[in-house]
Amino acid sequence: MRRLLLIVSCLLLIFSQQAWSQVDASPDRAEGEGDGPYSQLIIRGVTLINGNCAPPRGPIDIVVENDRIVKIQVVGNPGVPINQDRRPQLKEGGYELDAEGMYLMPGFVDMHGHIGGRAQGADAEYVFKLWMGHGITTIRDPSCGNGLDWVLEHKERSNQNTIVAPRIEAYTVFGQGNYDLINTPEGAREWVRANAEKGADGIKFFGANPDIMGAALDENKKLGLRSACHHAQMDVGRWNVVNSAHAGLTTMEHWYGLPEALFADRTVQDYPVDYNYQNEQNRFEEAGRLWKQAAPPYSDHWNAVMEELLALDFTLDPTFNIYEANRDLMRARRAEWHEEYTLPSLWKFYQPSRISHGSYWHAWGTEQEVAWRENYRLWMTFVNEYKNRGGRVTTGSDSGFIFQLYGFAYIRELELLREAGFHPLEVVRSATLYGAEALGMEDEIGTVEVGKKADFVIVAENPIADFKVLYGTGAIRLDENNEVVRTEGVRYTVKDGIVYDAQQLLEDVKAMVKDSKSSEGVEIRQPGETRAKDR
Repeated sequence: MRRLLLIVSCLLLIFSQQAWSQVDASPDRAEGEGDGPYSQLIIRGVTLINGNCAPPRGPIDIVVENDRIVKIQVVGNPGVPINQDRRPQLKEGGYELDAEGMYLMPGFVDMHGHIGGRAQGADAEYVFKLWMGHGITTIRDPSCGNGLDWVLEHKERSNQNTIVAPRIEAYTVFGQGNYDLINTPEGAREWVRANAEKGADGIKFFGANPDIMGAALDENKKLGLRSACHHAQMDVGRWNVVNSAHAGLTTMEHWYGLPEALFADRTVQDYPVDYNYQNEQNRFEEAGRLWKQAAPPYSDHWNAVMEELLALDFTLDPTFNIYEANRDLMRARRAEWHEEYTLPSLWKFYQPSRISHGSYWHAWGTEQEVAWRENYRLWMTFVNEYKNRGGRVTTGSDSGFIFQLYGFAYIRELELLREAGFHPLEVVRSATLYGAEALGMEDEIGTVEVGKKADFVIVAENPIADFKVLYGTGAIRLDENNEVVRTEGVRYTVKDGIVYDAQQLLEDVKAMVKDSKSSEGVEIRQPGETRAKDR
């Protein structure tokens, strides 16, 4: 029975057998896909929005040699011509990128990035180009759903820049490859050691028997690896976020396990008597009532739990966007990017289903959405206050489920952090430096500093004023002739000193979707919708 519960916790919660199997490998980077790295690259005239919450500053020239930043030079003042005498000189063989008037940030870190899915029809190239087209230069794969060997191969290919892909951190799902071994604390420790030897960067947990969970986290911590946990309801009654944080967990995903730690007048969620965890409408409908069962904001117990997590330097990775359909299903379903960027197979996966994970729209209506809006209010209150007291909050998307599309969902996460109360500069810090810190990569990425990797997001309009300018579909504007125009989204994504045309990457994705629609003879239609000729 214990082994069965472990398997259910680790697999059926997120990965139905239909949803996850190995996707097609990413093709090699083609000629013309990215320029560089150069012996010297100078990005001219940007306004720098750094990941350390410093206010924007510019115009600035940034000098890169191969894949490293070697100089950050202020070259003038806004509103006046740039002082040419102050500009770094281009060396022979160097390359200049004219970005005058544009805005530059560190490359984004997606802390919850599953690399496609066979049931979704989302292969690696499609997913990678959507991420890179939105400025995401580093992702953490929290479960290695394509298999550890597959992920490590793509990690190395990304490090060598032989594919168009973000940098990859591989967090294997606990027990992957040998679930029989993790039935005892000793077996759990053995599995953790073997996982490290294989080259994994960390472990993704879903909960387990306390003795086994504690042993695995302890061993993982000894080995210097990091960890994440989605505290599934199957085990959260005896092991919540506070237990995990004390045992050595470094980040929590979503919010499961946190309200349970905040219970003050109960020890278990108020499950209806006819609740069935395998019925996802049950699971997510009742999850939307969970924060109301926790201690109220700023109460003694609420404060005590927060201070306990802060003292442990614990990281929250909320992934607000992945549950947004729960509070407004029509908005998520009607997002404008679905028409051109969502594969028909992925659209089919999103539709109401008793099988596909996250497609639980048996009867989702006003009452469920109202409950989830209150759920968000309480959840966001905790996350924002955690940040206010010095806690680390990162940015993750968990795309590929519940109408949330790779890349686009990440930008939506930035907007939702803003809604939670974050200043736009605090949002950028969560998307860059805090993600780097949570991965133990702050010496390499996360801020624009001399000596660090040349990972940048370059956009024509000010994202601090409007995060919508980062969407691949851009933001809506009226020009001086009262004509509706669109901004262009991210202009350039730079990873390891290689300059990618983000707009071209997104055009590649649109072509994939168009070809798929044509070859399959399908179109995107809303659930239950039929064409006149079908009636």
